[in-house]
Amino acid sequence: MADSGGEEDLPSPDQVSTKPRVVTIYKTDTGFGFNVRGQVSEGGQLRSINGQLYAPLQHVSAVLEGGAAHKAGIQRGDRILEVNNENVEGATHKRVVDLIKSGGDALTLKVVSVSRKEAARLDAQGDDNSASYACVDYSEKRALPISIPDYRMIENSAEKFVVYNIYMAGRQLCARRYREFSNLHQTLKREFPEFPFPKMPGKWPFTLSEQQLDARRRGLEQYLEKVCSIRAIAESDVMQEFLADITEKDVNSGTAEVDLRVLLPDRSTLTVTIRRNNNTDQVYDAVVDKLGLDEELLPYFGLFEIMDTNFERKLIPTEFPHNLYIQNYTAAATTCIALRKWLFDLQRELQLTHLDMANTFFYWQAVDDVGKGRIRPGDHIYELKSLQDRGKKQEYLKLVRKCEGYNEIAFPHCPCDSRKKGHVIVALTIEHFTLTACTDEGEPESQVITFSWEEMTQWEVDDEGMAFCFQYQRGEKKPRWVRIFSPHFVYMFDCFERIVQELGTVTAANGGQEDDSSPMKVDAKKSEKVFETINDPDL
Repeated sequence: MADSGGEEDLPSPDQVSTKPRVVTIYKTDTGFGFNVRGQVSEGGQLRSINGQLYAPLQHVSAVLEGGAAHKAGIQRGDRILEVNNENVEGATHKRVVDLIKSGGDALTLKVVSVSRKEAARLDAQGDDNSASYACVDYSEKRALPISIPDYRMIENSAEKFVVYNIYMAGRQLCARRYREFSNLHQTLKREFPEFPFPKMPGKWPFTLSEQQLDARRRGLEQYLEKVCSIRAIAESDVMQEFLADITEKDVNSGTAEVDLRVLLPDRSTLTVTIRRNNNTDQVYDAVVDKLGLDEELLPYFGLFEIMDTNFERKLIPTEFPHNLYIQNYTAAATTCIALRKWLFDLQRELQLTHLDMANTFFYWQAVDDVGKGRIRPGDHIYELKSLQDRGKKQEYLKLVRKCEGYNEIAFPHCPCDSRKKGHVIVALTIEHFTLTACTDEGEPESQVITFSWEEMTQWEVDDEGMAFCFQYQRGEKKPRWVRIFSPHFVYMFDCFERIVQELGTVTAANGGQEDDSSPMKVDAKKSEKVFETINDPDL
């Protein structure tokens, strides 16, 4: 959270737009990412803001850097005119907070920015009887197995000091001095000014005895347990940097090695020793090497992150799995990293069934997908259960491969610019790409639009807008762009690329000749087209 007491993050006079603007904020894991402060009583004297008279306004007192409000363009000092299209001039602090909470995961604000000078003047005129509300979500909690089991003495040419060893689930993360804990405490209080932090063990000017050192160790451990139980704080950059400190000396000496558990398709776990800064490709190599995965299978499996939404996201090559492993570790899950099949083409899958490990992994992933509702067996559900109970893996696979949803990836529901109201559910198979209309809560509706891959002409990612974009053309109609706003937009792009690659391989295997003009071969290059809302009657 930006420091609510400083002026460095307020806009300078030449940066301020005097006109009110409307901003929409979508809640993330850290809430809306801003604090609101203002009067607790209703009404009050009119005040001039940027030359216009307004009743007393609630204002943004702090903004979480990189949070939802920050990305939407909210600035510290912004005065709030409307909340979800309701005028809040002269409203009480409680009224504004209630309106913010009532909007669910989407919040629309009408705000007016002020300069540093204007903010100072308004704050000086403000009512001392004011209240504050944090739009960072402190309610989401989880138990992290973080501990400080011991400490050790470090002595160098300059000084002698104690460091406390911090562990997560039995694995050492780092070692920190008391003053580093103290600095962390002060930084967190500035970042999250509304949170009631627990007390730190007190300072002591003299040398501590063994008993006092152990008491301090227990106090620091309790502090970390309480603070890290709040998801927004545990996942903040400040806390992550504190817990994952890796020096060049650590890396070069090999002391940064850690154990990482990976969930296999057959529900067993594999533990590999890696370095904390190993990327996805390096960790995958370590996993398949220890597993003894046949070289023929290497392109058809990958590492995935197990998400809270009953969804697995394939890791990109440059990610650091150990960082995800630590951030997402909970007492209820062995690991958040899984080895899963990365293959859409059923014919290619059948060509791999001569390998025992492939058959085993295909079988158990299918069982898991049926259990989670991703594969929809319909009337075959009891037959599949009987085959599973009798250990008939080959018969099970033969039947389940005929079921709807096999080798399909369906994404969590998300907004799409082709629907003014509601969301869509994106699903991909090697046969087609579908958009299913649904409510904002993800309840499917009757509209389902299916695109053949031959209709796809271009696709790309919009990093700034966090959107996956594709262009399609049907018959002689004009090509159209569609934007899908999802936190998994990069994974959607990867799925598109993978399917097109597999389709090209199938064409070549069938004796077809590549055609550079084919839609399948169009590069996913950046389009300079300005995206507008598409009122496609099909959607």
